[in-house]
Amino acid sequence: MPGDLIVTTELRWGTSELTVLLGWDDDGPVRLLDLELPGDAPRPPGRAALPLVELETIGTGRTGTSGKRHVDGTAAARLRYAGHKERADADWRELVVESADPATGLRVTARLRLHGGLPVLRCWAEVTAGREAVTVEYLSSFVFSGLAARVRGHWEEGLRLHLAANPWSGEFRWSEATLAQRGLYDVGMVRYDQTGSKNRVAVTSTGAWSTAEHQPMGCVTDAETGRALMWQIEHNGAWHAEFGDRYDDVYLALSGPTDREHAWRARLQPGESFTGVPAAVAVVPGGGFEAAVAAMTRYRRALLRPHPDHDLLPVVFNDFNNCLMSDPSTAAILPLAEAAARAGAEYYCVDAGWYADSDGWWDAVGEWEESAVRFPGGLKEVTDRIRALGMVPGLWLEPEVVGVRSPLARTLPDEAFFRRDGERVAQWGRYQLDLRHPAARSHLDRVVDRVVADYGLGYLKLDYNIDIGPGTGDIPGAGLLGHNRALLDWLDAVLDRHPGLIIESCAAGGSRSDYATLARLPIHSLTDQQDHRNLPPIAVAAPAAVLPEQGAMWAYPQAEFGVDETGLALVPALLGRVHLSGRVDRLSPAQLALVRAAVDAYKSYRARLRTAVPRWPLGLPGWRDPWAALALDCADGHRVVVFRRDSDEHRRELPFPELRGHDAVVTRVFDAAGDAEARWDAESGVLTVGLPRPGSAVLLHLVPIR
Repeated sequence: MPGDLIVTTELRWGTSELTVLLGWDDDGPVRLLDLELPGDAPRPPGRAALPLVELETIGTGRTGTSGKRHVDGTAAARLRYAGHKERADADWRELVVESADPATGLRVTARLRLHGGLPVLRCWAEVTAGREAVTVEYLSSFVFSGLAARVRGHWEEGLRLHLAANPWSGEFRWSEATLAQRGLYDVGMVRYDQTGSKNRVAVTSTGAWSTAEHQPMGCVTDAETGRALMWQIEHNGAWHAEFGDRYDDVYLALSGPTDREHAWRARLQPGESFTGVPAAVAVVPGGGFEAAVAAMTRYRRALLRPHPDHDLLPVVFNDFNNCLMSDPSTAAILPLAEAAARAGAEYYCVDAGWYADSDGWWDAVGEWEESAVRFPGGLKEVTDRIRALGMVPGLWLEPEVVGVRSPLARTLPDEAFFRRDGERVAQWGRYQLDLRHPAARSHLDRVVDRVVADYGLGYLKLDYNIDIGPGTGDIPGAGLLGHNRALLDWLDAVLDRHPGLIIESCAAGGSRSDYATLARLPIHSLTDQQDHRNLPPIAVAAPAAVLPEQGAMWAYPQAEFGVDETGLALVPALLGRVHLSGRVDRLSPAQLALVRAAVDAYKSYRARLRTAVPRWPLGLPGWRDPWAALALDCADGHRVVVFRRDSDEHRRELPFPELRGHDAVVTRVFDAAGDAEARWDAESGVLTVGLPRPGSAVLLHLVPIR
């Protein structure tokens, strides 16, 4: 059995909120020994500590383990400390740690960043080949073995892991379970000179949809103390996360694509480098999941590219969901635009189908030229009318794909598309553009610049409705990663040329809810869900993964809806971004007035969303929970949405324990039927909400009197 870890040199670096403790000696790599919070008692380095960067290369593999884990890489163990430097500006502090393999000259650079006042570490790594070529199979973004070091009791029951499944039209399905319930156990083998169980709890995303199955984030909490570590991988493609036990402790390893999971490798000639994807971890001393989300929420705001939309938060009408459903025309849009303007919409986005003469448009997309059949007077007639009504026009595009029937599929070179074994990859009647190729990129630049100029657009909805698989080229995962990064570069360039253009992120609803994309694009489509009764669990859970001021939720009232149903269709959007839709042109004057009341209420407080932090008084919602509630803690109090779904209970109690002993005023901000009840009890710190009928909702404002 290996002895205790020997550390001859320690480096403490960080801020008053979070300190990183590194250690090394002459015979071992730099290791991440601890993530220290104010008040933490120092602890001696344990033998479970892992290298600051885990690295696997062909020809070296791993040492001392077997199975599928991505730790104990031999190449990582060979690294030795080679220097470090610190940098700082007004917002960020950075530590750069250099390591090298004395035998081969291979170098690894680890970059650690902290934003002032936040207990959140952002990190990534770069590997550079030395005197000989090397093929990298795995490069960690973050790795830390020490999650169980402060747990009183046994880690398999004392640590709870929160993960979020992300099914299409049912996004943000958070679940909580112990590590044992997730399948990780202490099998008792450490006392027989073994590392541990050798298995793992792994969450992996494959292909071009970064969040098609799981959110690229999670949270591990100490069930007794509430100490928590929340992580997110900031990449718009394939990624991998895993937990495992190691010498009676628990590690977390985060990365972008890997060879084993994603057919990714990086072949580096001497002097060539590869940079991994960023990841971030938030560490809080108590408060569990909610406190970790609060820290990560503030950190996500620090990532955002500046954009006017962050302050405007305009109400957008989009004519897709439960409305025109990809069948737009001049005749259909003009009455919708009139009604949308009366409802208070500030932008109108013409969704899919505007470029096709018939409804068989799916496999013919790519040129993005308007249909003369749908718009006999030209699409500009429509966008001009939208502008005359006081709204800003927008269009839907799906830029990464070209339909197999599109003329563009024959005019662009083969190299501009994803290919495997020399053959173009097709999915669901579409080819995938490879934005590393200049012909693909120049085509999209021309399209965007043309439609913005010709139609006077202020809004683009960029969608992505296929998952193209592992990638392109001889090493598919490397090709996909290259395209992912080229896409981000292209988006940056578009925004540089059109700084006021609002670009919406969408991928079959919420299949790209990652903060590589969302750090750039100001608004994000959360879902494609068409049943308004299924919107509450999505809307309530979404702010754990997407900032409230970015998460766009559908609000699609219909003429056949009663008052409660209309309210239920509107309220899910009121603590995020409002995406109006539905056949508002068919609403009665009373129904349209109700929609306008909701929109006007939203406009009265939307500026507060930019600093709001979410909480869940009833816990994170299950898919079929009879009640659901979300609160946003704002500078002027707490805004709370409450949903009574399929429940026989007329009332629910929502605890706000930190307000116990304080008086408060409760206001009904939007109550469609006007008969919701809301009562505050200062002694218990409980808000009691009554909704007389199932299938109803209310928006409240709770203002403490201090």
